[in-house]
Amino acid sequence: MSPPADRSATTLTARAVLFDMDGTLVDSTRIVEQVWTMFAGRYGLDIEEILRSSHGVQAIDTARRFAPAGSDIQALTAELGRMELAETRGIIPVAGAVELLASLPADAVALVTSASRDLAEVRMAAAGIAVPAASVTSEDVTWGKPHPEGYLRAAALLGVAPADAVVFEDAPAGIAAGLAAGIRTVAVGPNTGELPDGVLRIPDYSGISVTTDVDGAGRRTLSFSF
Repeated sequence: MSPPADRSATTLTARAVLFDMDGTLVDSTRIVEQVWTMFAGRYGLDIEEILRSSHGVQAIDTARRFAPAGSDIQALTAELGRMELAETRGIIPVAGAVELLASLPADAVALVTSASRDLAEVRMAAAGIAVPAASVTSEDVTWGKPHPEGYLRAAALLGVAPADAVVFEDAPAGIAAGLAAGIRTVAVGPNTGELPDGVLRIPDYSGISVTTDVDGAGRRTLSFSF
């Protein structure tokens, strides 16, 4: 494992940018912890273990893993979803996210989230961030993170090869998904866990600058300076 890279010495060039939502663009920690604390209390489970493994993962996968045998997983997941949709207090954008998104061409950005489309729209609106036109939510994939399907689908939506994209992610499952898709992945925030060699970790987006250019083949490129 390598230490976090020196932000001042790092530049990444890409044609498309793929963002996770919770913890990456939107800070929804309070409501997420509230919902899973209720779930843990109902079944006498260890909330710390649930939070460690649920971050960045579809709710149905967490419910399936931790709920008692014989539970109606579909009904339980729907109940958790209703709770999350009903609460937006305390949801804010991650520092610098609004400014970074404003500096990017809209057609070069995609959202890839383990949340449902309804929940993504609610949380992004609560944080004052528009949902990108290209977005992949839980309904759009067969396999959730850490499987790479979501990120591969998003790259295809934007018409770029995985090698020409960059992923911003905050959770181990999402980071693993980005890397498995063959996409350079930047880890955001304090909950990334240990990172493979070469993966850059940043606390947030403050201080990042982006320049837009055209390469020798006439393709638009985005250069991120950290």
